Amino acid sequence: MSNSELGARGEALAALQLVDSGMEVVDRNWRCRYGELDIVARDGDVVVFVEVKTRSGTGYGTPAESVTYAKQQRIRRLALAWLDERGSPWVRLRFDVIGVLMTRDGDPVVSHLRGAF
Repeated sequence: MSNSELGARGEALAALQLVDSGMEVVDRNWRCRYGELDIVARDGDVVVFVEVKTRSGTGYGTPAESVTYAKQQRIRRLALAWLDERGSPWVRLRFDVIGVLMTRDGDPVVSHLRGAF
């Protein structure tokens, strides 16, 4: 499986996890000139920006550990651009990380960190 296929599979699993937990997926793979937001969801009255990290092993740490401070700052800027595009900057926000670890036996392990940063 290529890295892009691995990432797409992880994002699909993450979206299912969000829906299964009662959230509504509002946008996926939103892009602007500054970058991309993986998933934007709604959890009640809270807009949730979800970064999805998928890995096939833990040799470089868990998937969630790869969301560095610089990446967090970029996601925050992208979130403001997403909100600005919709004309609704004054809403409750949350930033989550979903880590997907594809195990050798084929059963993915999905971990959802709410309010990760």
